[in-house]
Amino acid sequence: MSADCGHHGHKRRKIFKRICAGILIFNFIVLVTVLIVWAILQPSKPRFVLQDATVYAFNVSSPPNFLTSTFQVTLYSRNPNDKIGVYYDKLDVYASYHNQQITLRSQIPPTYQGHKEVNIWSPFIYGTSVPVAPYNALLLSQDQANGAVLLNIKIDGRVRWKVGTFISGRYHFYVRCPAFINFGAAKTNGILVENSGVKYQLVQNCKVSV
Repeated sequence: MSADCGHHGHKRRKIFKRICAGILIFNFIVLVTVLIVWAILQPSKPRFVLQDATVYAFNVSSPPNFLTSTFQVTLYSRNPNDKIGVYYDKLDVYASYHNQQITLRSQIPPTYQGHKEVNIWSPFIYGTSVPVAPYNALLLSQDQANGAVLLNIKIDGRVRWKVGTFISGRYHFYVRCPAFINFGAAKTNGILVENSGVKYQLVQNCKVSV
């Protein structure tokens, strides 16, 4: 009886080893296939450019330090791939100053960007009476006294890649665009627009990470 149990135990171990070997081989084949496809397609991240920013409001009350701001930004996006499409499932745009978010997040509608395709978005972003951190309030006062403020227009979202009929899972997507805005007497490089706005031509390349 004990010998029979040992025989069955040995058989189970052999079956288990074969299953493990099969899983490893399958995973290896999938990995090699993905690497080969990736090498053939040579995928590139989408390119983003901050073309301009129109400032309608940028007011700081002190003390206490509260910032009210309204911007409209124009963002250019191009898919450089000729065999890969991009699904932008979620794109949230907002402004930050020295790593502090100073506006609410404005959402760009979900869209698909085909091969070599270009999209241009012009979302409004704004914040009303946003508390400014004490260390940033001092820097902001200095920047305003100097007549220029460096902001960052940021995009956080999720994307999927499409190759033929295959669509990947969702990936986090981050875009960072520097925006150097002049104020006061230094507004000379801005263009007055309706509703008391000042439009600045920036054409800043953005840093994209996935």
